[in-house]
Amino acid sequence: MNAKIPASRLTGPRLVGPRLTGIACMVAATSVFATMDALVKWLVAGYPVIQVMAFRSAFALVVVLPVLWMTGFKQLATTRKWAHLLRSLIGLIAIGCFFQALDDLPLAQVTGIFFAAPLMMTALSVPLLKEKVGPRRWVAVAVGFLGVLLIVRPDRAVLNGGMAAALAGTVLYAVVMVLIRDMSRTEKTVTIVFWFSFASTLVSGALAPWHWVPPTGLDFALLAAVGLLGGAGQLLATQAVRLAPVSVVAPFDYLHLVFATGYGWALWHDWPSLSTLAGSAVIMVCGLYVLHREAQGRGD
Repeated sequence: MNAKIPASRLTGPRLVGPRLTGIACMVAATSVFATMDALVKWLVAGYPVIQVMAFRSAFALVVVLPVLWMTGFKQLATTRKWAHLLRSLIGLIAIGCFFQALDDLPLAQVTGIFFAAPLMMTALSVPLLKEKVGPRRWVAVAVGFLGVLLIVRPDRAVLNGGMAAALAGTVLYAVVMVLIRDMSRTEKTVTIVFWFSFASTLVSGALAPWHWVPPTGLDFALLAAVGLLGGAGQLLATQAVRLAPVSVVAPFDYLHLVFATGYGWALWHDWPSLSTLAGSAVIMVCGLYVLHREAQGRGD
């Protein structure tokens, strides 16, 4: 018997409440990550990138460990050690690329390029996960890459180090997300987050002493805040997608550009160029279209 479900049942408190909470968590995560990015840009002007990365990794563990304490350390058990190692190494390099890009480019410009990651994930899912992507989504990916070109503006100047770092970081981040999508079939989120933070702490911690610049009291607090914000942002984003469908919360991640633009204007008097805003808009529209098709379960 196919009884029709009243509309009130579909939008009742039991469904609306968790979705609103999920949206709030995603907005909070977005603001936290934007604040972390602003702190990183401020700090890499006076400290080596690898040192900032070491603080980012180590203090993220401070946030993750209490979660493990509450949920049980047995979640650290894994049969995919090599997958965690690969994800951690690629993720660490991606973070290094982004931090370097933040040192060279305006905050909003790096953020705009980063928005291409979901489109790259769609393209990479074909060779890496053997997923099927139809012609409509391929068109969206191609148009999204044109948006990246609007931001990079290769017609104006030779690709500089900051642009190259931002593009490389975006590609590597997309690879990481594809790997996580595959790993999440057998691994818990907290397991993936912990082993990444642990491995990146070991690697960056081993390299940082060779480039160490003694931080002042205030800068030490800011460096620690980078890690705490990074860990908190990961947990908030994870909670968001647990409480509400990805198609509901993911669009709010684009508020990152609003926060990044605000920080850039307030701290460095940077205002994104028209080409950066136009390119970011193109990437957002294409990303939302791909997300919409995936939410509907359509591979075309």
